[in-house]
Amino acid sequence: MKMMLAENIRAFRKERSLTQEQLSEALGVTAGAVYKWEAKLSIPELEMIIQMADFFDTSVDVLLGYEIKDNRLEMTVKRLQEYRRNKDPEGLAEAEKALKKYPHSFQIVNESASLYSTSGIDSGDKALFRRALELLDQALVLLPQNRDPQISEQTICGRIAQTYLGLGETDKAIELWKDHNAGGLYSHEIGNSLAQNGHTEEAVPYLSESLAKTIVSLISTISGYVNVYISRGDHVSCQAILSWGIGLLAGLRKGDKPNYLDKVSAVLLAVLAGSQFLSDQTDKARDTLIRARELAAFFDASPSYDESDIRFITRIEGASAHDNIGATAMDSVENAVSQIAQDEFTALWKSLSEEEDRS
Repeated sequence: MKMMLAENIRAFRKERSLTQEQLSEALGVTAGAVYKWEAKLSIPELEMIIQMADFFDTSVDVLLGYEIKDNRLEMTVKRLQEYRRNKDPEGLAEAEKALKKYPHSFQIVNESASLYSTSGIDSGDKALFRRALELLDQALVLLPQNRDPQISEQTICGRIAQTYLGLGETDKAIELWKDHNAGGLYSHEIGNSLAQNGHTEEAVPYLSESLAKTIVSLISTISGYVNVYISRGDHVSCQAILSWGIGLLAGLRKGDKPNYLDKVSAVLLAVLAGSQFLSDQTDKARDTLIRARELAAFFDASPSYDESDIRFITRIEGASAHDNIGATAMDSVENAVSQIAQDEFTALWKSLSEEEDRS
């Protein structure tokens, strides 16, 4: 608890335009005593604190600067989260107090484990990592209490593995990640740790799987943002994220060889053209549609759904690419154009197609 008594005595005294001598006379003490209180050289007796609170027409709590904490479980969890976010060193002591009060609460144990883990990462103190391990093991026991869908045995074990890494026990970390790598959740951690420790060839399949999953997630995320921005009429943001995504996917081509991402990029270009058209950038929309058509034709001339044709990715056992955007890349672009639901935009696409057919 932080004591604010000295500051408050001074503040209340000045609020009433009193000197230290005048306050000492009112309280029946020496001016030196008031000076020491305000300089934090001594603390007045309890009876004197009560007398001062009465003199200043306030409560003892206010004079002391004491704020009653809401120590209900939910508020305690939120407070621990704030300590973690703010990297407040007092958080660890508060965590131990909370653990004494709520020793069998999953939320308290889990949040305290997070506090110790992040403090260990920030400081490199292995004792903090060891305490985090104890709490994470306890969190697994208390897991049936959990109601947060973002937390599971798989995610807690992943955090335990990360804590082993902080302790320098890399092999333990890797094995634990491998044991709980359902859906490739920890392929990036496994691949990175293996590569850093000289097992480069073993790392490659995990890194390939991680990159492939990241690409799929990225495309889905961009699509989601596009729908959000179009619904808001925010074409600047829509075009920015589409341009960023298209450029990123272009960097994953191996030389002049087509790959599945070209089909996706052709669709993204069509959507970008639609956004440009809707924001009265007709010339830009035309140029972008031409790029979409050219890329679709490039892919359709030699279509590839093999993930190993994507730069940096090797063959992933059991993997295959599927979509419902169109049988061919050109079909997919036409579907994207029709979804813009603008007759003038559809007419622009058809005119470009006719020009291409005549050439």
